[in-house]
Amino acid sequence: MPKAERELIARIRKMAGYPGAAPGGRVVAGIGDDAAVLRLKPGYEALVTTDLMLEGIHFRRDWLPPRDVGRRCLLRGLSDIAAMGGEPIAAFLSLALPKGVGQEWVDEFFKGLLKLAERHGIVLAGGDIAQSPRGVLADIVVVGQTPKGRALLRSGAKAGDGIYVTGELGGAAAELRRSQEGRGRGRARHVAVAEPRIEVGRALRGVASACIDVSDGLSTDLSHICEESGVGAVLEAEAVPAARGAELEMALHGGEDYELLFTSSRSVPERIAGVKVTLVGEVIRGKKMWLVDAGGRKRELGAGGWEHFRSQRSPH
Repeated sequence: MPKAERELIARIRKMAGYPGAAPGGRVVAGIGDDAAVLRLKPGYEALVTTDLMLEGIHFRRDWLPPRDVGRRCLLRGLSDIAAMGGEPIAAFLSLALPKGVGQEWVDEFFKGLLKLAERHGIVLAGGDIAQSPRGVLADIVVVGQTPKGRALLRSGAKAGDGIYVTGELGGAAAELRRSQEGRGRGRARHVAVAEPRIEVGRALRGVASACIDVSDGLSTDLSHICEESGVGAVLEAEAVPAARGAELEMALHGGEDYELLFTSSRSVPERIAGVKVTLVGEVIRGKKMWLVDAGGRKRELGAGGWEHFRSQRSPH
C-alpha cells in the first residue's frame, strides 16, 4: 500500500528536488503552493497539453515495469509539445492509486518520470494524489512555450506538400504482438528508449506546414491532418520506414511510436537534429487517403490506428 497522502506528497516533492528545484527558472513556484507560477519568455505563447493513462487500457503492470510506466506517462505529453514546435517548461501529474500498489512501485514510477523530465530540463511543478477504487490512473499535463505565431498546427497542409515522418514506425506494435504471444513484455523496450522529438519540432518551425506526433498510428494521425487541413493524401507503401520486426500494417496503424509526422512544401533534409526523416507521400486535393504499393496499385487507406470506444486491442 502507498504511504498516506501527505507523506507521499512530501516524498514526491523530495524526489523532484524541492526545495530549490523551481525558483530562479521558468517555474517560479511549484510543488507546495495552491498553484504553480510559470514564467514565459517575452514574445512567446503558452502550449498546454493533457494526456490520460489508465491501467488496463493504456498499460498493464504485469507487462510494463513501473519506471517505464512513469516514463511513458511524461513521454506522451512531451511528444505533443514537440509536435507543436514547442519547448517544454513544466509538468503536472494527477495520480490515483489503488491500495494494492506498493510504495516501491510508486517510487519506481516517479524515477522513470523524473529522469525523463531531467533529460529535457523541465520541472514537476504540481499535481494531485488520490486513492483509486480499481487500477492506476495517471493524468499528465505539460506546459510549454513557442514563439508567438509559430506553433505548428494540423491545419496548414496544402495540396502538393510532401508528407514526412521521423525515425521508424511499428516498433511498439511489434513488441505488443510478441507480448500477446508470450514472447516479451508489452512495449517495454520501445517505451524505455523512445524519445520525444523536441529538437526536431523546434527545427520544423517555418518548415512544416502541418505537424502531429504519431501516437495513435500513422494512418489515424495522418487522417487528423487531412481533416483539419481539408485535404487528402497518398502514401507510398515502399517508403514507409518500418522498424525491425514490424510489418507494414504495424507501421501504418500501430501507434505509440512518438515520431513526428509533418507536411512541407520545401525540400527537407534526410536528417533533422540528428534524426532520420523520410518522405512517405504527398498531400492531394480531395478528402480521401490512398496507399500505393510497389506495383503501383492504389487502394483507399482508412484510419486504422487507436481510437477509444472503437478499437478492441488488448491493453499494452
